[in-house]
Amino acid sequence: MKNTFGSSVTLTVFGESHGPYVGAVLDGLAPGMPVSDESIKKALLMRRPHGNISTKRVEPDEYMIASGVFNGKTTGTPLCITIPNTDVRSGDYEYGKARPGHSDYAAYMKYHGFEDYRGGGHFSARVTAPIVAACAVLYDALKSKNIRIGTHISSLCGVSDRDFANLDEDIAVLENKLYPVLSDEAEKLMTEKTLLAAGEGDSVGGVLQTVITGVPAGVGEPFFDSVESVLSHILFSVPAVKGVSFGAGFGFASMYGSEANDGMRYEDGKVSFITNNNGGCNGGITNGAPIVINTAVKPTPSIRKEQDTVDFITKENVRRGIAGRHDPAVIHRARAVVDSLCAFAVYDMLAERFGTDFFSPGDNG
Repeated sequence: MKNTFGSSVTLTVFGESHGPYVGAVLDGLAPGMPVSDESIKKALLMRRPHGNISTKRVEPDEYMIASGVFNGKTTGTPLCITIPNTDVRSGDYEYGKARPGHSDYAAYMKYHGFEDYRGGGHFSARVTAPIVAACAVLYDALKSKNIRIGTHISSLCGVSDRDFANLDEDIAVLENKLYPVLSDEAEKLMTEKTLLAAGEGDSVGGVLQTVITGVPAGVGEPFFDSVESVLSHILFSVPAVKGVSFGAGFGFASMYGSEANDGMRYEDGKVSFITNNNGGCNGGITNGAPIVINTAVKPTPSIRKEQDTVDFITKENVRRGIAGRHDPAVIHRARAVVDSLCAFAVYDMLAERFGTDFFSPGDNG
């Protein structure tokens, strides 16, 4: 399996949903970066289930840093975080009857029946918990360089949140919201839509919008390692993500060039952009404007409604509804994962451009 991502810095994930623990390793970090227990716990809190719009599997996420940190700072050697799995119900899962929308059949064809299928195994969103914990360290490192990341639910089942306005203020608000929207009315309506679907044994999806501010111009590579390529690659690794676009995205298809192009001008000796349809990137390289990403999150595939499927062991057509503990929506929890992986990708690209010591304190930091 390919479980490592990154260039100058790498992120490796391991573990299964119902195994003893899940974990992540960050290798290539700058030495001397602060590691905050408060930041890690807060990031995990944002990912954790909340209320009746989330699964009832609520893990305490009592993480352990196994290596790479000494006296509260990164050492520069691999940072390994593990998180135990304690609230598991493996009996809720049967093998063979493929759950529509899940990886069951595809995993069987790839791993020939040797995969750990309990709770989705390695394909489960549970594996994102240590990613969020580890990347909290990178999130703080980026903030020390005045680089900020914020994500909100821009739409869910026909309900839209308001657009970003004052980016610094809006990002600060989202950093402390368990349900990541900018409008209280949108939160109310989105919650109602989610509960309505849950009551009918169904689920909902939506679109997350992320802004990344403060990334200097000139970061990224043309073609295969473009900013968009790197961010898209890592975001498509998030379970349930089925679409990623930048700036106006597919909206470009209905624009004229005169509408799509972002006008430029000098202000106080610096280049600024009149619009940001290109989402902060030109030619695969950052242009200094905020990076804007839209990420489509599909409805949770585990639903009580019966659907057509197959039993790939008996080779029969069957009907199946999903029992157990599942989210009627995962989008509000996916926000923390999207923020975390964007932080990793940006950190990695900056380290590639300026060197790892760009993030070290002292003469270079």
